[in-house]
Amino acid sequence: MTAHKKETFLKDYTPPTHLVDSIDLRVELDPKATQVVARLHIRPNTSEPHPLVLNGERLELLAVALDDSDLPQALYRFTDGLLTIPEVPEHPFVLTVTTRINPAGNTALEGLYLSSGNYCTQCEAEGFRTITCFPDRPDVMSVFTTTVIGDKNACPVLLSNGNLIDSGELEDGRHFATWHDPFPKPCYLFALVAGDLVKISDTFTTRSGREIGLHIYVEERNREKCGHAMRSLQKSMQWDEERFGREYDLDTYMIVAVDDFNMGAMENKGLNVFNSKYVLALPQTATDVDYEGIEGVIAHEYFHNWTGNRITCRDWFQLSLKEGLTVFRDQEFTADMISRPVKRIQDANIIRSFQFREDGGPMAHPVRPPSFIEINNFYTLTVYNKGAEVIRMLHTLLGADTFRRGMDIYFERHDGQAVTCDDFVAAMESAWGKDLTAFKRWYSQAGTPELTVTTEYDQKKRQLRLTVAQHCPPTRECAEKLPFTMPLAVGLLDDQGQTIDLTDSPNPATKVLVLSERQQTFVFDTINTCPTVSFLRNFSAPVKVRFEQRQEELSRMMAHDPDPFNRWDAGQKLALKFLLEQIEAFKQGQAISVHDQLINGLRNLLLDHDSDQAFLAMALALPSENWIGQQMTEIDPVAVYCVRQQFRALIARSLRIDMVQCYDRLHSTAPYRYSAHEAGRRSLRNLCLAYLLAPTLEGELEACLLQRGVTQYRQADNMTDTVAALAAVVNADLDTGNELLADFHTKWHKDPLVVDKWLILQAGCTLPGTLDRVKELTSHPSFTYKNPNKVRSLIATFCATNHAQFHAIDGSGYQFLGDQICLLDQLNPQIASRMITPLTQWRRYDPPRQQLMRAQLERIGSQPNLSDDVKEIVEKSLPSS
Repeated sequence: MTAHKKETFLKDYTPPTHLVDSIDLRVELDPKATQVVARLHIRPNTSEPHPLVLNGERLELLAVALDDSDLPQALYRFTDGLLTIPEVPEHPFVLTVTTRINPAGNTALEGLYLSSGNYCTQCEAEGFRTITCFPDRPDVMSVFTTTVIGDKNACPVLLSNGNLIDSGELEDGRHFATWHDPFPKPCYLFALVAGDLVKISDTFTTRSGREIGLHIYVEERNREKCGHAMRSLQKSMQWDEERFGREYDLDTYMIVAVDDFNMGAMENKGLNVFNSKYVLALPQTATDVDYEGIEGVIAHEYFHNWTGNRITCRDWFQLSLKEGLTVFRDQEFTADMISRPVKRIQDANIIRSFQFREDGGPMAHPVRPPSFIEINNFYTLTVYNKGAEVIRMLHTLLGADTFRRGMDIYFERHDGQAVTCDDFVAAMESAWGKDLTAFKRWYSQAGTPELTVTTEYDQKKRQLRLTVAQHCPPTRECAEKLPFTMPLAVGLLDDQGQTIDLTDSPNPATKVLVLSERQQTFVFDTINTCPTVSFLRNFSAPVKVRFEQRQEELSRMMAHDPDPFNRWDAGQKLALKFLLEQIEAFKQGQAISVHDQLINGLRNLLLDHDSDQAFLAMALALPSENWIGQQMTEIDPVAVYCVRQQFRALIARSLRIDMVQCYDRLHSTAPYRYSAHEAGRRSLRNLCLAYLLAPTLEGELEACLLQRGVTQYRQADNMTDTVAALAAVVNADLDTGNELLADFHTKWHKDPLVVDKWLILQAGCTLPGTLDRVKELTSHPSFTYKNPNKVRSLIATFCATNHAQFHAIDGSGYQFLGDQICLLDQLNPQIASRMITPLTQWRRYDPPRQQLMRAQLERIGSQPNLSDDVKEIVEKSLPSS
């Protein structure tokens, strides 16, 4: 049994009392009774004697031996998830621990478990302690040698970290493989995979001339779907050599795709375990978004080899040290692979739409949290994506060349070490020669800074004064925040939309200001006319901005701003302004209308044949329901949905000729090819289709427009166009949508990842009756609660994205989610805890909805045997008693 965890604090960190220099593992596989023998070569890490304390949970302890002599039970304790040996030698010694575990019964998918009959592991953050007893903390780094033993027929493939050093057959129909990883690593990077898998192989030659064997392991049915993943891996390896000078270090690099996985992928040294969603792709089964996602996640896990594996985090409070930095690296890689402006808008949109909401919710925490109860709850957008924005701000402040020098210093100083965020910033200080103490507040202060911007133009002095004040709302860990230091990229446009040069740099149109005080005024001289201020270009800091700008200024930026992010954002601001006005009118019973200024701006985008088509597709899309709601003091999800939906229908009516022409112009008869250009073409064409098939609130839609969607579905030769057409039809006409959904399932019911898309389409349907359909689908043969992808596709899609129906005023959506979390918490606490977020936002809604959402949180919190994962979130979400 394991007791509830106590809160752990960063301030209480102490180095480990004992280190494990090496570990020899012998794992004899059995579905229900795997035996693990671990020989730990341990040495004291302090001058004073200490008891040896090892973590061990959800396992059966069979034997303990000290220097090969069995320890009687009287000399050790095993309780509350800890193996404690009060007296151990004060010199190096060997401890042998024998345990038995049940992979088949492991529905939490943490530690060693079975997926489609194959054994695999997930040890980050604290899964290794469910395999054997060990000091399960990232600052204990060990050399692993692992022998895996399994049945030759059931497990012809036996894999672990490092290089294969021995293999052979045993007398009883079993065989073994021994793997050795020469690089010390924390136990969270341990991996084991065994099963009936096929291998797809290729090579990569490093810049020093070493040939690396690249291997992707999948089930036989997926053999033909690995080409894109392999090419993505090769591109990642080349890019990391060119951009950061990092070369791969082992002889082989292995990827295994599994269907049952809590996360996206795991960077285990030399043996990455991936959610199959981020490996498998064919044009017929994967969309452009899937292809881009595979490329990005493959890169992310590969980049971890240096930023996460060779240099790891000292403790879990430093999680962003590896994750924020590696997200920044994978964002830069993807920007180079597709379109840098489009990628920047995508990343900024995640921060604004979701991370800002996290900052404003009950689980708000700094990039480096001061405490936690369950570390799995801190694999968050704040740690990952906001952490990446902190790295990006350093990159902006230092410049690309100085930042690269800082990275080189970081690698040189800390290779083979477990370090902190402070160590990373110190490397940047050494490269830049300036003090970054104030900048580090980004790591220790939670919340989203809010900037208030005002301008004053003096025609006589030809001078513009730009005043910026910053404020950060109080959060759980701190009520009064010190000012943040941040780069503010600013540009100016004249009344014709032409840029005004501000510097003598290679990019004279943009000047980077540094805000470090609560309020600062920046002066621009020799400005001949009152300019339009293009503020926070490229989203240079993760902040909210209050800056009153006239509609004409937003229209000017939407048409002429050379900064793609601000050009996109100007359109979003203009649309948001009109949407919020019409939401208030709708709530008063007035008819909804769309301002001509927005229509004209969108028409100009449709007629733009020169810009990146992926950018145009993003610029033409209205702000999301989530982003609209965030701007409201009290969110009315039904009003937000209704007004936004009517806007889409009215825009389509006003721009029908232009949209039809754009849709037809972008048609192609060439075979599918994934590339940035082709993906952009498809995204713009399919956006036009989605607009054209948007029904009015009364359900009005011309049959000829609906037929366009049906025709595209029937004729599409790739999943991108198939799903886009199906989504448009499903949200336009119930009967036709059901007909096509049945056809789609008949074709693809044997492909788990395509079935996920089928579930998503139904859960996201905005037509009436979706909750009843979702409930029915939980009993469908194609759905299982044991597969996280299925749960996310059906339940999370409905509860997190179908706002109007989830937030039905009768509370039925909340009741449904409460039921699902209670069920899931018994199977997979990590997945249950990640599903609960919509309920934690209860304070943002009207009193009746608040009461209903709180009631579900209280019901969940009262469940017997509630996991720490869910318990921590529920307790932080409810008012203190």
